[in-house]
Amino acid sequence: MPEQIAADSVGLVQPQTLQFDQPLSLRSGRVLPHYQLVIETYGELNAERSNAVLICHALSGHHHLAGYHSMDDKKPGWWDSAIGPGKVIDTNHFFVVGVNNLGGCHGSTGPQSINPETDLEYGPDFPIVTVRDWVQSQARLADRLGIQQWAAVVGGSLGGMQALHWSIDYPDRLRHCLMIASAAKLTAQNIAFNEVARQAISKDPAFHGGRYKDHATIPKQGLMLARMLGHITYLSDDSMREKFGRELRSGKLSYNYDADFEVESYLRYQGESFSGAFDANSYLLMTKALDYFDPSVDFDHDLVATLQGAKCGFLLVAFTTDWRFAPERSREVVDALIAAGKDVSYAEIESTHGHDAFLIPIPRYMDVFGRYMNRVAADIGLGAAKQGLS
Repeated sequence: MPEQIAADSVGLVQPQTLQFDQPLSLRSGRVLPHYQLVIETYGELNAERSNAVLICHALSGHHHLAGYHSMDDKKPGWWDSAIGPGKVIDTNHFFVVGVNNLGGCHGSTGPQSINPETDLEYGPDFPIVTVRDWVQSQARLADRLGIQQWAAVVGGSLGGMQALHWSIDYPDRLRHCLMIASAAKLTAQNIAFNEVARQAISKDPAFHGGRYKDHATIPKQGLMLARMLGHITYLSDDSMREKFGRELRSGKLSYNYDADFEVESYLRYQGESFSGAFDANSYLLMTKALDYFDPSVDFDHDLVATLQGAKCGFLLVAFTTDWRFAPERSREVVDALIAAGKDVSYAEIESTHGHDAFLIPIPRYMDVFGRYMNRVAADIGLGAAKQGLS
């Protein structure tokens, strides 16, 4: 619980639920007859409606980016370090929009929603959605909010994929794309990690083919294993060594199969807390969206041709110890953008934090990020953001 809300916090905030009655045709060929999106906004939309920034979330993320829902909250939104008055995404200047993607489990239409054809929960019958589908739903959200063009679309990891797709599908509707710790498509190794996670969930005896709610249970063990595996890949060897080393929980070995090492205890805790907070069907769906992402498939697998129609400026950021989305993957996009004649900036940040570095306020990262956001502000006539930067 925050004893006192800091001056650079957006403070107490509340989500909004927006209903969309126009059918949404999905990449799979299926159609959502209607749906809802849960969003959260910070700052004020200016009279010209030119200062809006869309934040796209990663696999287990959601709309709650910053601030607190109540004074009882134990921690703020997941990107509170970057969003607020005077922060790199300065809510004194920008109107910031966070959205929970379709298929998620934080209020937007997904597997836990009611299927209008059966009046029962969708469960495993909820259609697979892709990054392109999310971007299409976000474009409709922009229409609802009266935003013709985003000042910037920003995302890390899976969120960065969405930002990139925005530049391809709606080139006139964003001025800047910020793609952080991301890639133009997953490597085979990444797809393999996701498949192991899905197998852990689907082979849990409590999964029941995705209809676990009918049996008043959840595939807890499968979710725990999936999260533990994922969490290992988000960290680096350096960060795990610094945080845990080979420290023993009790100072001595137990000579049984309990958690002897601190790192074992940490992973079990992460898995336990995640299994009670995230829907298994949503996890399967989100990892499939990651696997399927490859916008070049519509351009004969030519990434340069894929990006040829983009009109916005680009910032790409990668982190040296991120082996899940390695800097090489960002440089592939940078090289394609340069070959396509686009305006692109790139920063490779020294960090020991692995993939999770994009969530951490590393000074050089925040400096690069903040200076680019100052450029975004200047580009729409807002002047420099209040960070002591020029």
